[in-house]
Amino acid sequence: MKRTAFALTALAATGILLASCSASAGAADAGSSETTARAFTGDLSPEEVLAANSDYTTVNDDEWSADDAVDVALDGSTAEASGDGVSVDGSTVTVTAAGVYRLSGSLEGAVVVEAPEDAQVVLILDGAEISNADGPAIEVRTADDVAINLASGSENTVSDAASYAEDATVNAAIDASSDLTISGDGSLTVTGNGNDGISSTDDLVVLAGRITVSAADDALRGKDALVVEGGELDLTATAGDGLKSDQEENETQGYVLVSGGTIGIAAGDDGIQALTDVVITGGDTTIDAADHGLEGESILTIGGGTITVTASNEGMQAISVGIFDGTIDLMAVDDGINASGINAGGQERETDTGERLEISGGTITIDAGFDGLDSNGSVTVSGGDVTISSAENGGDNPIDANGTATVAEGVVVANGEAFDSDSIQQMPGGPRMGGGEPGEGRQGTGEMPGGGEMPAPTDAPDADRAS
Repeated sequence: MKRTAFALTALAATGILLASCSASAGAADAGSSETTARAFTGDLSPEEVLAANSDYTTVNDDEWSADDAVDVALDGSTAEASGDGVSVDGSTVTVTAAGVYRLSGSLEGAVVVEAPEDAQVVLILDGAEISNADGPAIEVRTADDVAINLASGSENTVSDAASYAEDATVNAAIDASSDLTISGDGSLTVTGNGNDGISSTDDLVVLAGRITVSAADDALRGKDALVVEGGELDLTATAGDGLKSDQEENETQGYVLVSGGTIGIAAGDDGIQALTDVVITGGDTTIDAADHGLEGESILTIGGGTITVTASNEGMQAISVGIFDGTIDLMAVDDGINASGINAGGQERETDTGERLEISGGTITIDAGFDGLDSNGSVTVSGGDVTISSAENGGDNPIDANGTATVAEGVVVANGEAFDSDSIQQMPGGPRMGGGEPGEGRQGTGEMPGGGEMPAPTDAPDADRAS
């Protein structure tokens, strides 16, 4: 269980108040209302954030041998096994015991793992093509740990049903009710016609492989944790998220970790979404997202790697954001990096509610339609190289916070000019852009504080936008 750690750079402290900061639309997606938004007072480094979360489970390649594999020859609507641990009933192939199983050939049906609760099962896909018009192509019903290994040089494909019932609990092309690890040097193409591409109710870990996923909803989903340590991933999530973890019953789970690999994401919602934390320590990730490029409902921390968001509503968002290293390039219709999730808007929208945005390293380029760095709490820049292009419409700023804002070290360039703390001004008690309840635009009701109307901006994006 690997953890990559980075030391925290000491942060400088000054106290300068910025113009008003937008309120968050909420700390969690619909269906996740049990998660309580709260300020985090500890170290935002990847090392500390991972230490506070549960470990994840992998099945490494040195824990099993291909020499022990039972060969399973898939043949249209049936199959034949060379040994024990496999039963065949029509077009359903069921693995019933711990062990290693090599699947090859074509099957119009399903491969099901229904092994003892303590079993470790390895499925080697070696030129396997599995399509199931009635449900998942590969379904893990019972087992402790399951691995899918892509045989070197092999090309494998799986696809599932065109639709599932609204209350279906099994609804992905590869659907596992266990920890699931994917490894190997082969390729895997997954078509999630009815919902998700690859889903696990426990930990989903990608160690290696060339993996292409096209899904109606989420591409990869690990409920307890979703971890990418390596591989080449090409993910399309038509109406959902590219990488997603959504465990809401345990605050030490529900996180996404990317420590390696090359990942390309096209998402109809968020590129990377975690109900708790998003941790990036390596890899090369490119995201085109309709909503957030990366979103952690609690913490988003970056300690390395390359992140490119070519399109998003907001580039990055979490209650607290820490950037320690890495190369980051963000394009956003709204804010580039947004620390929000506690402020409920309304009368408290101008108050510091504890969110934190802290940058102590890395190379960061932001092209934002509104604020570059935005926090409902504090902003601290104590290192790194930050270049911001943002709106200059009188109400949005390169750096915007409800609380203190510090630019103590590092290089910050905003709209073509060097930016330092002397250029940050505390707004007097006069008119400010903003107001309104969550879900309303920056201009709120269009009224100026104290009466009168606010002139409508002529060059801003649509007002109906997320915070």
